[in-house]
Amino acid sequence: MRNKNGDKELIVIGDRVLLIPDDSEQRTEVGLYLPQTVLEKEQVRAGRVVAVGPGIPLPDPGSSFDEPWKASSHEDLRFLPMQVEEGDYALYLKKAAVEIRWEDKTYQLIPQSAILVVIRDSEDDLDDSPLHF
Repeated sequence: MRNKNGDKELIVIGDRVLLIPDDSEQRTEVGLYLPQTVLEKEQVRAGRVVAVGPGIPLPDPGSSFDEPWKASSHEDLRFLPMQVEEGDYALYLKKAAVEIRWEDKTYQLIPQSAILVVIRDSEDDLDDSPLHF
C-alpha cells in the first residue's frame, strides 16, 4: 500500500492482516442504534481487509536448518498461504489488534489467527459448495 506521494510503501509482514475498522453505529434486533462508546466494550470487532502479508514462512524440506527466513534469497522462501484476501469483511478479536495511523487513516493490524469469520463476495457459482447459508 503506497502513500499519496508514492515514495513510501506500507508492507504487511508474515501472517498479519491490515484492516480498516468498521466504526459505524450498529443497530440492534429491535431497531436501537448503539453508539460507538457502547461498542468499545465488545470483545469482537469488524473491518474490511485492505492488505495481507505473504503468510507464515515454511522451511525448505531439503534444507537442514529450521530458520526459513535466513534463506539466501527471497525467491527461495515458501509461505503457508493466507486464508483471508483483500476486500474480505472480517470479524476479529479486539484484544489482538494493534491500531496504527497511515496517511491520516486509522487501521487495525492483527494476526490471521485473531480472525473469527470472514464474509467474502464471491463471483464463483456457490451451488457446488457443501455449505449453503
